Amino acid sequence: MKNIIKISLVSACIGLALSSCQGDLTSLNDDPKHPSILPSENLLATAMYQSSYYMDNPSVNFNNYRFFTQQWAETQYPDETQYNLVTRNQPRNHFNRMYVYSINNLRQAKANLKNEVETDEVRANKLATLEIEEIFIWENIVDTYGDVPYSEAFKPNEILTPKYDDAKTIYVDLIKRIDAAVASIKPGSGYSDLVYGGDMTKWKKFANSIKLRLGINLADIDPALAKTTVESAITSGVISSDAEAYKFKYDGNTFSNPVFDNLVASNRNDFIPSELTIKTMSTLSDPRMDVWFTKVEGVYKGGVFGELNDPYTKFSQLSSYFRSATTASNLLSYAEVAFLKAEAAARNFAAGGTAAELYVTAVTESMRENQVSTANTATYLAANPFNAANWKQSIGTQAWIAMFNKGFASWNFTRRLDYPILVNPPKSNLSSVPYRMPYPDHEYVLNGANVQAAAAKIGGDKATTKLFWDKN
Repeated sequence: MKNIIKISLVSACIGLALSSCQGDLTSLNDDPKHPSILPSENLLATAMYQSSYYMDNPSVNFNNYRFFTQQWAETQYPDETQYNLVTRNQPRNHFNRMYVYSINNLRQAKANLKNEVETDEVRANKLATLEIEEIFIWENIVDTYGDVPYSEAFKPNEILTPKYDDAKTIYVDLIKRIDAAVASIKPGSGYSDLVYGGDMTKWKKFANSIKLRLGINLADIDPALAKTTVESAITSGVISSDAEAYKFKYDGNTFSNPVFDNLVASNRNDFIPSELTIKTMSTLSDPRMDVWFTKVEGVYKGGVFGELNDPYTKFSQLSSYFRSATTASNLLSYAEVAFLKAEAAARNFAAGGTAAELYVTAVTESMRENQVSTANTATYLAANPFNAANWKQSIGTQAWIAMFNKGFASWNFTRRLDYPILVNPPKSNLSSVPYRMPYPDHEYVLNGANVQAAAAKIGGDKATTKLFWDKN
C-alpha cells in the first residue's frame, strides 16, 4: 500500500481516537500538518483508490474475477482457477476492502463535510460525488456476494451485528439513491477528484450508467422495473464517450496500476491468457489479439484453465499493453455502456437505437479503445455481424471479449447472458463455475446469527448459488 494511503488511514484512526479529547489546552498541541480530522476530499481519494485498485486487482488473494470468467489461466499456482476460495481468504479480503477501506471512508467524508466551509452549491455537489461513489461500491458488493449488511451497516454505536438485507431490496434503494443524487447536482464543480476532477456533468453520466447496469441486471426477474430503470437512465444521460468513462488514473509513483504491480513490479510469471480466450478470439479472427498477446513460435497459445501450465514461456503472455504502471483502471467504460444499451434494445427497451446499431457502436468502441484500425474494425464487423436470432450469444460473447481485463464487468455479462459457455474445470473445488463470492469467514465469528440466516435465505452460502437476478 502506498505511503499516502497509509497516512490517510492512520490519520483517520487518530481522528477517531482523539475526537473526544479536545479542549482549550490540548488544542495547543494541534499539528496543522497532521490534522486529527481529515478533509473529506482526502477520504474520498482514499476510498476511490482502495475501491478502484481492488476491484481491478488480478492478485490471487482478492476478487478473482478474471478466473470466474475464465479469461486468465495460471502457471505456478492453479488453486484459484480450480476455484479454491478458502486457502487465501479471498471473500474476506475483498469484503474488507470494500466495506472498511472504501465505504467507511466515504461515510466519514460525509460526516466531515458538514463542518467544512463551502458554498451551498459546492457542498451539494461534493455530497452528490460521495453518494454516487458509495453507490458504485455497493453495487460491486451486492453483485459479488448477494444479500449483505446494508441498512444496519456502519452504525457501531447502535448495532454491532447488522442484519443482511435482501439484495433486490438493496437494488431498489440504490436506484432511488441514484435518482436523488442526480437531482441534487448543481451547476458548477465539486471536489477536484481523482477520476472526473470535479466535473459534475461526468459524475451525473456515471451515476446514470450505474443505474443502467442495475436495470439490465433486473431484466430477467423484474422486466417492468428493469425497463423503467434502463430507459430513465438513458434518457437522463449515460456515458457516451471514452472521455466520460470511470477511470481511476495512476501516476506510476504514488499509485501504480494493479496489473503492473502483479505482473511487473512483483516479477511474477503467474498469469497467461486462457485457452478459451485464445480459441474464441482466433475463431473470430479478432485483431485485438495482436495488441493484447505475444506469440509462441508464430502462433497464439493459451493455457488450459484449471491446470498447472508450466513453464510460462511455452504460452502466449499478456503484452506490454497491459504492463504499464500508469494504465488507468477503466471500471465503467464507454464500450460496456454501449453493450448494455445494445442488450437493452434486444430486450425491446427504448435505448436510443436498434440492437444491431448499438452492437456495432459497442464493438467499434472496444476496437478503438484497444488501438485497432478502422479498416480492421470494419472487416471484423462484417465477419461477425449482430445475430438477432441469438442475441444473447452475439452480445454475450462480444462483451466478454471486450471486457477482457475488466473482470467485474465481464462477470456480470457472463452470468446474465450465459455466453460464452464456461465449463467447470475437471479439478474444480466446486460443482459448477462460481456465480457469487461466499460470505467472509470472519462474519461467521462476529455476526454469526445474521450471516447464517442470510445463507439459508439465498439457498446456501456457496459460490455456486446464483444471485437473485441470475435465474435463467
